[in-house]
Amino acid sequence: MNGTLNKVMLIGHLGDEVKMHYFEGGNCIARFPLATNEVYINRQTNEKITSTEWHNLVVRNKAAEICEKYLSKGDKIYVEGRIKSRQWQAEDGVTKYTTEIQVTEFTFLTTKKDTETTRTPDAKTGGYDAPNMPENDLPF
Repeated sequence: MNGTLNKVMLIGHLGDEVKMHYFEGGNCIARFPLATNEVYINRQTNEKITSTEWHNLVVRNKAAEICEKYLSKGDKIYVEGRIKSRQWQAEDGVTKYTTEIQVTEFTFLTTKKDTETTRTPDAKTGGYDAPNMPENDLPF
């Protein structure tokens, strides 16, 4: 170990549908926003305050396809990954910057498809808890 660590663990709700992008050669990525909330009480007013933080998630290849298939806006998910910042040139020539979470592991906590089938966590799937998936479709 080189003395540094870049690890993120989040539990939140999808803020939008999963957006897929496919590349030549068959690789793909999924992108979606994840909302996490902090709730606290304002001491002056006793008002309950909810503060939302938005995270841009990126998932790759087979894991991306699983997310696209089973996740919808509003679903709750646990993710692990690392923070990655990048920049690019926009069409107008302006340099744009973004910070993303490159997802390495995830577990679905609730999905809209839960009403179709009851799902339980399975340690064998490495976090890819997807119902009715044939074994040859598993990402490992």
